[in-house]
Amino acid sequence: MSAASLRSSPAARAGARDAIPFALAGLVVALSFGISARAAGLPALAAVAMSLLVYAGSAQFAAVAILGQGGSVVAAVLAAVLMNARYVAMGLAIGPSLKGGRVRRALEGQAVVDASWALANRGDGRFDRHTLFGSSAAQFVTWQVGTILGVLAGGILPDPEALGIDVVFPAFFLALLVGELRDAEAAAVAVAGAIVAVVLGLLAPAGIGILAASLIALVGVRR
Repeated sequence: MSAASLRSSPAARAGARDAIPFALAGLVVALSFGISARAAGLPALAAVAMSLLVYAGSAQFAAVAILGQGGSVVAAVLAAVLMNARYVAMGLAIGPSLKGGRVRRALEGQAVVDASWALANRGDGRFDRHTLFGSSAAQFVTWQVGTILGVLAGGILPDPEALGIDVVFPAFFLALLVGELRDAEAAAVAVAGAIVAVVLGLLAPAGIGILAASLIALVGVRR
């Protein structure tokens, strides 16, 4: 969809307005990501490119965590893929509501992020694609701005942890987890994944704990 179409669509404008709280929260999280990425040793352009191309907070933080602990690029990429596996199910659900053939639907599906998917959901199995685009556009802008500001700040701060940035990282994952703990099976999977991540984090090479916990979560989703 073109920028002009987005501006002229009431649903897209409404989606952008509804996404403002998520966009502002994303700005803070992206700021933390940029600083954390620089502290982990990522070049500034690499961190910005990751936000542009990956645009998935949990996957980006997981990759940075593994690289910061001395893990390999392969382990970081695998962790990011596993963290984003939920988008397969989300894409299958929203696919019929997108427009055009397979290629066009695949391109439109790149706008799917957690909040935009939820805002676009009509509750009857259908999704409003204009709402999806509008809400994702608002969040994409603040995510990129936050990353750039974080990268710039991370390049000049002598000790990023002095600002409490190290707290934002685990708090981000905790916020993602809390919403899932209302379901008993999801809680059991979360606890199992946490135990495995902690144990392997102490005993195994960097990144193995996150990969193993992600696999446990993926098995839980399939069940």
